[in-house]
Amino acid sequence: MSKLFTPIALRSLKIRNRIFVSPMCQYSCVDGIATNWHLVHYGSRAVGGSGMVMVEATAVLPEGRISPSDCGLWNDQQAEAFKPITQFISEHGAIPGVQLAHAGRKASTEPPWLGGKVVALKNGGWQPVAPSSLAFSAGMPKPKALDEKDMEKICAAFVAAAERAFCAGFQVVEVHMAHGYLLHQFLSPLSNQRSDQYGGSLENRMRFPLKVAEKVRDFWPDDLPVLVRISATDWTEKGWDLEQSLELCSKLKEIGIDLIDCSTGGLIPDAVIPVAPGFQVPMAAEIKKEVGIPTGTVGLITKPEQAEQIIVTGQADAVFLARELLRDPQWPLKAAKALTFDYPWPLQYERAKI
Repeated sequence: MSKLFTPIALRSLKIRNRIFVSPMCQYSCVDGIATNWHLVHYGSRAVGGSGMVMVEATAVLPEGRISPSDCGLWNDQQAEAFKPITQFISEHGAIPGVQLAHAGRKASTEPPWLGGKVVALKNGGWQPVAPSSLAFSAGMPKPKALDEKDMEKICAAFVAAAERAFCAGFQVVEVHMAHGYLLHQFLSPLSNQRSDQYGGSLENRMRFPLKVAEKVRDFWPDDLPVLVRISATDWTEKGWDLEQSLELCSKLKEIGIDLIDCSTGGLIPDAVIPVAPGFQVPMAAEIKKEVGIPTGTVGLITKPEQAEQIIVTGQADAVFLARELLRDPQWPLKAAKALTFDYPWPLQYERAKI
């Protein structure tokens, strides 16, 4: 038996295997509305055998987008556009999930293939916001520091987006606290230099991200899971690190979060990251061991045997695949064959199963 293809239970959900599609921005929306590109892109990963298909970072407010082409869930039209996508994913045996996000100071930029530069106000850009008025990098604008009224609006927007996600047919939501976006900006002392109850000590820096996660968990149906993606380290001195991540994950466990999606980095542009196959797996393993919460791991997981070993050795409960599933939507079907596991193929494709 392959452990990678053993179902995993999260609350009432039984997910058919431990291969999850990592949320990957497609920068292909118009006014935050998903298109046929998203139907084909996400649908093909469901047909290809993934257990959970996690839709990309989806902004809870217009100013929370990374780029003008990001997905959104701040209005009902956007939720309607997701319905055929979640229906197709579900019909083909996968679980549809969505990552709820706010980009904070990394907002209002071009898609990567256009250079990723700042989109000026005159060209349809907007004023970024952040815990403190500190730019992400040279050439990026200083964000507006959020006051408590702004923060209440953002927290309410996360809950409203979760409500629309449920109406759209998603069965899992993931709160984005990673990669240098808004909630991660609150967590890290490098980006959060507030002097009020939301800055300074670790307890204070965690306060707003935990409030958002708790409010989403309180709204989301009890029988369905809520995930949180974190960057377990900023990969630089005096930044966010694994020790603080353990404290955060303990609190997330207390409020009922079901799985920690462990990534790293993204807060500063010049971090030296030791990228190598499976380089983030030890952090997922440490959080799982010390906190006693299920974890998923991501980052240069490309081989079936590598993914199998991660699950067999208990380092994580699931693997989130990103670039490998961009290269090959049918990676799970081929992985099952490589692991000599008789995994069912779509009937339409069975003639190709050898």
